[in-house]
Amino acid sequence: MNPLRHDFVSFCHALKPNTSPRRDLRYLDVGCGGGIFAETAARLPSSRSVTAIDPSREVIEVARQHAKRDPLLQEPGRLEYLNKGIEDLEVPNEQEEQYDVVSLFEVIEHINAPGPFLKSCLPFVKPGGWLVLSTIARTWTSWAVTKVVAEDIAGLVPRGTHNWSKYINENELRKFFEAQKGWGINGGVKAMGCIYVPGLGWRMVTGGEQWGNYFFGVRRDPET
Repeated sequence: MNPLRHDFVSFCHALKPNTSPRRDLRYLDVGCGGGIFAETAARLPSSRSVTAIDPSREVIEVARQHAKRDPLLQEPGRLEYLNKGIEDLEVPNEQEEQYDVVSLFEVIEHINAPGPFLKSCLPFVKPGGWLVLSTIARTWTSWAVTKVVAEDIAGLVPRGTHNWSKYINENELRKFFEAQKGWGINGGVKAMGCIYVPGLGWRMVTGGEQWGNYFFGVRRDPET
């Protein structure tokens, strides 16, 4: 799925009016886990820096050790891992301290209070920048696939990995951001479903956000 993450970020930046820079991007990867997205983002020619955070000390250490294999990632300022949650970061006071992309991939469906969590992420996005995430719609289809098949039948992930009641529908995210002043004007909201195709891997599917895994992006309104 990681290549699709980058495709979706690029797709968001390509939306008109294009207020986001396409080069020299600063990323904040929230809930980075072992650093799969953070590492690949840090290698992009369009990236200036990536800050990746996770509250788990164990996974941050795994990510740091893995990054040591690539000399490029050891360049000062290229990639920084922090053993912190978003609530532990100092809120930026200046636009220069904010980020072009704040990413939350496979995170929000594990949060007990997603509304306050999302609000804590918003100040880190610079005007014209994007908050992008991936999650799972709360439907009977997703329950069957992620709980019954993935956990109980195929054993792809341990039982209890997912809590279906925490899944968030795309329209619920839209309503949340409609209530936030300064977000999503002029087409600055985008969603795209994705499915796993055996033998082919993950593929984006228009309309798939209504029943399973999906990406969601919202742009912070540019300053006028």
